[in-house]
Amino acid sequence: MRIGVLGAGAWGTALAHVARSAGHEVQVWSRGGPLEALGRAQGLILAVPAQGVREVLLGLKSIVTNAIPLIIGAKGIERGSGLFMNEVVAEVLPAVEPMVLSGPSFAADVMTGLPTAVVLAAGKISHAHQWAEALSLPHFRIYASDDVKGVEIGGALKNVLAIACGISDGRALGDSARAALTTRGFAELTRFAGKMGAKPETLMGLSGLGDLLLTCSSAQSRNYSFGFALGEGKTVEQALAASRGVVEGAATVKIAQALARRHGVDMPIVDAVHAIVDEGKAPGQEIAKLLARPLRAEIT
Repeated sequence: MRIGVLGAGAWGTALAHVARSAGHEVQVWSRGGPLEALGRAQGLILAVPAQGVREVLLGLKSIVTNAIPLIIGAKGIERGSGLFMNEVVAEVLPAVEPMVLSGPSFAADVMTGLPTAVVLAAGKISHAHQWAEALSLPHFRIYASDDVKGVEIGGALKNVLAIACGISDGRALGDSARAALTTRGFAELTRFAGKMGAKPETLMGLSGLGDLLLTCSSAQSRNYSFGFALGEGKTVEQALAASRGVVEGAATVKIAQALARRHGVDMPIVDAVHAIVDEGKAPGQEIAKLLARPLRAEIT
């Protein structure tokens, strides 16, 4: 098939490599290039930063008018609208079929052929299976799902929680603290997903727990590394400037916290990251607030 990849960063390049290795004809678009070249594509892979998705889609509006699959590789929530990426796609390009690709995967691992497993979600499970088979490789295993919302929530919120774990490690609070943050963060993630109508079992899978475990424990994660820098005492501006690329969690946390409050979901770790990243609060102060929360039953 002819597959167009939007985005020539690390993740877009890795997904283009996957598509080529699976035997497809691949056209990669990078910022400043002619989008018209993607007009003949039979499928599109969207691998640009979440906050830039709408701009890229608007550029495609007069080019892509048929019902082709558009696989979303961006992980985040649009700040201005509070929409998830599949909702942005549906709003701007209503003719295409949005799918979501997510899971524990670093671009460098995919490029070098290290074993990786991800999940592809579509409105129709048969379509997810079809494209999973079309893009899977011996070292890049794709599972299918019909829970688009659940897969997107896992991908977006784990970035925010990874910042919290990075802050903890940057302050040298220890492995036990990171494990506790990851576990309680997962509880927040599942509460939020349930309120938003996602399937609980989705969050137990690759795009939820799997991606959370990877992102919360590795310096390869931009979000973790950003949080680590904050924990060491750098300002938000300094930590962003030192990042190797876009820190999706820093852009997502404000709207994630607003959505949680709107839907009545208790997310104290997300609240703390929002206070540090968006309100300039000191990490030590927010950690103290978390530790001072009333004791309660773990499972309610």
